[in-house]
Amino acid sequence: MTTKQPPDLEQAPHTEVNWQRNLAVSVFGAFTTIIAMTLLLPFLPLYVEQLGVTDSAAIVQWSGVAFGATFLSAALTAPLWGRLGDRYGRKLMLIRASLGMAIAMSLIGLAENIYQLVGLRLLAGLLGGYASGATILVATQTPKARSGWALGILASGIMAGNLAGPLIGGLLPPLVGIRNTFFLAGGLIFVAFLATLFLMKEVPRPKPPTGAAKPASGNAWSLIPDKRPVVTMFVVAGLMMFAIMSIEPIITVYLIQLHTQDVTLMAGVIMSATALASILSASRVGKLADRIGHWKVVTGCMSIAALLLIPQAFVTNEWQLVVLRFLMGLALGGLMPGIAAVIRHSVPNTVAGHMLGYSTSCQYIGQVLGPLAGGFIGGHFGMPAVFVITCVLMAGCAAVMWIMRPQALTPGSSAA
Repeated sequence: MTTKQPPDLEQAPHTEVNWQRNLAVSVFGAFTTIIAMTLLLPFLPLYVEQLGVTDSAAIVQWSGVAFGATFLSAALTAPLWGRLGDRYGRKLMLIRASLGMAIAMSLIGLAENIYQLVGLRLLAGLLGGYASGATILVATQTPKARSGWALGILASGIMAGNLAGPLIGGLLPPLVGIRNTFFLAGGLIFVAFLATLFLMKEVPRPKPPTGAAKPASGNAWSLIPDKRPVVTMFVVAGLMMFAIMSIEPIITVYLIQLHTQDVTLMAGVIMSATALASILSASRVGKLADRIGHWKVVTGCMSIAALLLIPQAFVTNEWQLVVLRFLMGLALGGLMPGIAAVIRHSVPNTVAGHMLGYSTSCQYIGQVLGPLAGGFIGGHFGMPAVFVITCVLMAGCAAVMWIMRPQALTPGSSAA
């Protein structure tokens, strides 16, 4: 029994025109905007102190608020931008996001107090969303037979931004100063804006039938033949980021318990290991999913990541943790393109951006809840408990996916 095909899911032949150039521009734009969102990690407490916060506990607290503000506002607005992209064009949303981020990042360098910093970080999340918009454009304008590979390449660019951002943030401020670092980041995003404006070519979409031209949020779900795969991918998207981010707040303390010599350096190596592995695996796993089916690959990656969390709770030295986090990154790298591909193949074109926007919101929610949960569980129940609880959540999700798997998983099909 095969999954019912959405009525307008088939792509017109002309959607293949310019898709490779659009992919290259999308990767560059996503890479630069993610760098801008993460480069302040190494020096954020220093900037908070420069803005007049002197108490050490308050510096830590305000740093967490300022960092999480961007992801919180981005989670709230991602479905809106996705829906507007469905209606007015995905390229327009990328132009809006890149220009908005360029302005917001430059203004952050002009902040005069902590409230302005938090407000501008919220503004960056509200105006941004380039990476999520690029995912929607690549998912909907790439030939289906290459969608897994293309989304994997894009995921590699996004993870590369997550890897390079903190490294650049550690190198630039001593050379040019904290405020100039934000100005340079804004200038780099402006280059992405120009590339998007002049190089990206979005193919014209066929006019939908009368009555489906302007899908409202209330009837968007009614256009989806089978909602279970879409909802399942929302859960997987949130858990993916939860699994990554729940560990990061406790890595430094965990390394201290392991009697690590250079704690700061090793914490950076461990965080980078996960991102580097995801970069290496995303396109390859996406290509594999194009052959054997995206649902199978997402289920397998979730299961492997869950199993790799167990030994992380019982390591005896830091290098064991580096290896395990690297292996886990290989598995997590296959989730991002797989999630987008399953959603794309399960919904009509007219609501693809809307649904992929919800998926992005779930990822942002995972990024916000993960550090909060990891810090709370680690502080009250011990560091190993964070790994065990995250393992249980991911394994449970993988089991549900296996039970709900489509009956006919053929490569390139809607079910796959």
